[in-house]
Amino acid sequence: MITRRLLLTIPMLFGTALIVFFVLRLVPGDPASAILGAHSTPARLQQVREQLGLDKPIYEQFGSWLSGIFHGDFGQDYITSQSITSEMASRLPVTLELAALAFVVSVVVAVPAGVIAAVHRGGWADHVLQLISVITIAVPDFVFGILGILLFSLVLGVLPASGYVPLSESVWQNIQSLTLPALALALGFAGVLARVTRSAMLDSLGSDNIVFARAMGLRRRSVIYKHALRTAAVAVVTVAGMQAGYLLGSTIVVETLFVVPGLGQEVVQAMLDRNYPVLQACMLIFVLGFIIVNLATDLTYLAINPKLRRAAA
Repeated sequence: MITRRLLLTIPMLFGTALIVFFVLRLVPGDPASAILGAHSTPARLQQVREQLGLDKPIYEQFGSWLSGIFHGDFGQDYITSQSITSEMASRLPVTLELAALAFVVSVVVAVPAGVIAAVHRGGWADHVLQLISVITIAVPDFVFGILGILLFSLVLGVLPASGYVPLSESVWQNIQSLTLPALALALGFAGVLARVTRSAMLDSLGSDNIVFARAMGLRRRSVIYKHALRTAAVAVVTVAGMQAGYLLGSTIVVETLFVVPGLGQEVVQAMLDRNYPVLQACMLIFVLGFIIVNLATDLTYLAINPKLRRAAA
């Protein structure tokens, strides 16, 4: 299973590079016009296109870009003329930190909530948790972000409304600057994960081995958390792994709203500037992140499911 995923990684990345490169060229707009703005003239537009290599045949542009990727070079930023590789190296850790914090918050909140809802099926706790999960799934991330800014920044004044403080400068300020973005990003994911956990736990609690464990007189807490949750873990890990990949893409909206200098904010700015190389690099990184998350999910399967571990061996 793991070997098959690894073998598919290169074709998937190549296919993504091919699609992203050619689809971006179909989008109306010209990078040279975006760079020159109101000062553009036909002569200057042609000069900028030649400098950027946009006057070459499209297949030659693609070959040159692909060759650079294989050498670890994503090209040059059209706007800043800086190396895209160095720009990605400074922005990627910010996005990964935000996504990781949102993921941890989601799992810590959603899994216990799903277990409680399943154990108290039909009770008030179950109904309340289901209602909350439906609301968090239905409401977009940016709405939670705006509400968080209004409440915690403008009314209570306990958290910053925007900006980012690196971890190297101050741990506490770093946590403060990422709390609202992480919560806005985590709530929808937590709602999905809580419902999946509840459903998987209900199936697990009704299985024969759990009924037998109860008949043997095992403690209720042990039956729930040691046996039932372990059985339900495969479904929970599956959804958590899939959602974690989508979580990286969701950072685009949240980073833009909270002015967090990560890849998401870079994608939005690159779209406005028709900055093709930056967009291409960001899309490839997001796809690679999704693939890595799926590989990590498969490895987690092997850790929690002995049958899969024996099959893989």
